[in-house]
Amino acid sequence: MPIELIQGDITGLRLDAIVNAANAALSGGGGVDGAIHRAAGPALSAACKAIPMVRPFVRCPTGEARITPGFDLPARWIIHVVGPVWSGGREGEPELLASCHRNALALAQAHGIASIAFPAISCGVFGYPPDQAVDIAVRIVRAHAPDGMRVVFCMFDAAMAERYRRALE
Repeated sequence: MPIELIQGDITGLRLDAIVNAANAALSGGGGVDGAIHRAAGPALSAACKAIPMVRPFVRCPTGEARITPGFDLPARWIIHVVGPVWSGGREGEPELLASCHRNALALAQAHGIASIAFPAISCGVFGYPPDQAVDIAVRIVRAHAPDGMRVVFCMFDAAMAERYRRALE
């Protein structure tokens, strides 16, 4: 299964689903999360608030995934994942990042999603070392994407796109 790489704005992709690098409250924020919330419109915030909290201020624990409609986006669905904050690799960050990708793919498959785009999860303000994150993302997607699913890595930043390009070769 070939994995595609696009440098651009994930909010403009016409796919079944895009993955949001969210915070645990699913409350919108900066980076990809903020861009997705702005582009999807206010109905996304309402849908996220309707997802039950599993503990105070946590609707989606780190490593897990939740799904909402795409609302004003070209994508029909948004799969929200919460990546780990980098703490030097001593807090299970590699497995949590791998879980984000596995759980997003499993949720996509459960909803009959045939095409999905991932951003660089945890590589912004969460501080994950980009080269390590890229290796995990590519390895897990290659191992767990269902046959026939179109998978795209969409990077806004040229340097991050180049990291994915090298990893996919």
